[in-house]
Amino acid sequence: MKLLVAAVAAAGILGAAPAFADAGMDLAKAKNCLACHAVDKKLVGPSYKDVAAKYKGDKTAAAMLAAKIQKGGVGTWGQIPMPPNPQVSAAEATTLVEWILAH
Repeated sequence: MKLLVAAVAAAGILGAAPAFADAGMDLAKAKNCLACHAVDKKLVGPSYKDVAAKYKGDKTAAAMLAAKIQKGGVGTWGQIPMPPNPQVSAAEATTLVEWILAH
């Protein structure tokens, strides 16, 4: 019985992953992030997979990246600046970062 409960719980968690991925991609599209970034290749900015790999295990990365989405930045990935994105709310920036770091 415990095994059945664990399997059902895992299926529920796994079932939520595609919805999270779709929501993250939808938000990235809506906020025009994909004009400069792609999931698996460098465009103007780094790929989301490269960002996730660079910050894997860094407990401070999520807050820093959310702020960088909103305020912009330069220097971490080269000299091409990331412009500020004031149209992205703090909550949306957090959602985007969680989605990016999941890659």
